[in-house]
Amino acid sequence: MDRFVRSSRLVLFTIALGVAGRTAEAQVDHPMDPLSWQEYWTVLEVLESEGHLNDETRFSQVGLREPSKTTGWGWEPGGEVERAAFAVVKQGAQTFEAVVDVGTARLVSWTEASDVQPNWLSEEFFAMSGVVKEHPEFVAALERRGFTNLMFVECVTLPPGMYDRPEWKNRRVGQVNCEDTRRVRNTWTRQIEGLTAIVDMNTEEVLEVIDEGIVPVPTVNADFDDASIGPPRTHAAPISVEQPLGPGFTLNGHEVVWDRWSFHVRPDQRSGAVISLVRYHEGDRARPILYQGFLSEIFVPYMDPSTPWYARNFLDAGEYSTGGLAKPLEPGIDCPDNARYLDFVVAGDNGRPSTVERTVCLFERYAGDAAWRHRDETAKGRPKRDLVVRFAAVLGNYDYYFDWTFQQDGSIRVAVGSTGIAEVKMVSERMAMAAGTNGESGSNGGTSEAAPADAYGRFVAENIVAVNHDHYFSFRLDLDVDGTTNRFQRDHLVQKRLPADHVRRSLWVVESQTARSESEAKLNVELRRPALWRVINPSVTNHVGYPVSYQLMTSGAIETLLSEDDYPRRRAGFIDHHLWVTPYAENERYAAGKYPTLSEPGQGLPRWTSTDRNIADTDIVLWHTIGMHHVVRAEDWPVMPIMWKSFELRPFDFFNQNPALDLPKTP
Repeated sequence: MDRFVRSSRLVLFTIALGVAGRTAEAQVDHPMDPLSWQEYWTVLEVLESEGHLNDETRFSQVGLREPSKTTGWGWEPGGEVERAAFAVVKQGAQTFEAVVDVGTARLVSWTEASDVQPNWLSEEFFAMSGVVKEHPEFVAALERRGFTNLMFVECVTLPPGMYDRPEWKNRRVGQVNCEDTRRVRNTWTRQIEGLTAIVDMNTEEVLEVIDEGIVPVPTVNADFDDASIGPPRTHAAPISVEQPLGPGFTLNGHEVVWDRWSFHVRPDQRSGAVISLVRYHEGDRARPILYQGFLSEIFVPYMDPSTPWYARNFLDAGEYSTGGLAKPLEPGIDCPDNARYLDFVVAGDNGRPSTVERTVCLFERYAGDAAWRHRDETAKGRPKRDLVVRFAAVLGNYDYYFDWTFQQDGSIRVAVGSTGIAEVKMVSERMAMAAGTNGESGSNGGTSEAAPADAYGRFVAENIVAVNHDHYFSFRLDLDVDGTTNRFQRDHLVQKRLPADHVRRSLWVVESQTARSESEAKLNVELRRPALWRVINPSVTNHVGYPVSYQLMTSGAIETLLSEDDYPRRRAGFIDHHLWVTPYAENERYAAGKYPTLSEPGQGLPRWTSTDRNIADTDIVLWHTIGMHHVVRAEDWPVMPIMWKSFELRPFDFFNQNPALDLPKTP
């Protein structure tokens, strides 16, 4: 990577120091810090001075261009700080990538990216509403549904998650659907079903109007504001979390020190937050563990074959992160009273910066759990506390929490909590078919030729079916276990038969295998063939001679049920395996590729690993996908209780003994 050095100067960034969101000025003095408000303006001014801004210019992404990995690990306070920005710029039908040295206010490169579509702009969601509401065929279809006054009809345009029609190639295609917004806050229950317009966003043409028949708009109210919910229940006794002496961690800019951990956290437009430079401190040793970890992609395919539902297979992080994936956190709801916050400056479609307050929160958590315990003649043990780094994404109907939890035993737990509103389809039937003798409804094996209304989902209210769908979350984990020369090892647990004269018949043993190439590390969780997944540093051993390692231990992996030839699965090829291992490459950051919007199959991990590169005794990156199949239940309506999925990075022979032995006896 090119190196950029800037002179030391003061710039602004914000760190919330309390629940009220109080801010402070500080110096951008770390190469991994996010762009400041002033640096965003430098990007704009440089591009303007070079003649690259016009009336059609829109900014899909603007963010930090990271320094080299060598600089990242090797940088020390007071050292030179590299500051460069990258931008993805849309101008009409063209897409450009720009790199700007923000220290010297110099344009480093301006390159056209051909045959790609940048992520969806904020203005594009509603840009075609007026166009379709003036299109004769679309207006006539609305009138047949009783909509003659379109003042309260709102139309939203999304990119269809498929691209197998040759006539759409090189077009910025959008799919338009509308809703009746009158008298309800939760307009997901007021979709105008069965009517879709296919449009070209660049030319503002209506390419096709699809009318699959009239479905009445439901009258159900599913609002969940305070007035709609009614009086809340009361607690029998209050619970409070107090830290009168302040937090137990130190937040210096974006660098965090807690217990024996240190790391850097950066809010990020596309990934929400990036955790970098994770070290565990043992005496005078600062042991590297994770160079960088972040959410790489989200994939949510829906399971209904009708228009427009079959095209709803969203690559949420890559397609919908304009304006920032992470949204403001609400004190007392999203984060506890003892939380501290980081704000984030993000560019809008016009490239101008604005602040998203409380983008990331950090807090210590004590839940009454033990770090370890044993009872012999007396009880022995230690209570545990954790440090949580959290951000929340809002993507249309769904909200997601993303937690990075640092634990005192040297483990890092990564969890995703799904909540929000289930996306629903309007249907003519009022409710599910009557239950049969086995208590089975039509959605569970009905034999009639006409599929029941809940064939692809479940009723949650009258005339409303929540459609079945999946959630996949891919994480990029650049582990550097005591250094960058690592290997990936799979420890199979294999049954061993014992001699015929033994009282036992069988047991299991560990058989280890090192993956030498990418093809050997495309793995799935197999219940019948259990195995441990470990990143090992063969040149460093613990006190009894085993190489140090970190284990990836998952509890949230799911098997895809989509066929191998299904376009959504091919477009999101990273879901084929729960684990991929690749050699480190600075430009390989997103599992579905850099430009997943309207993408063709095979981008990202499938393409990168097709050459089957070496991954033994080198700098390697793990890609892990967790998720869930979501059959919506009545209890998920109108707002879904949070469902958590997680995995853990766990020390395995990294320490000589339990690192939590010496914890305090009080939390």
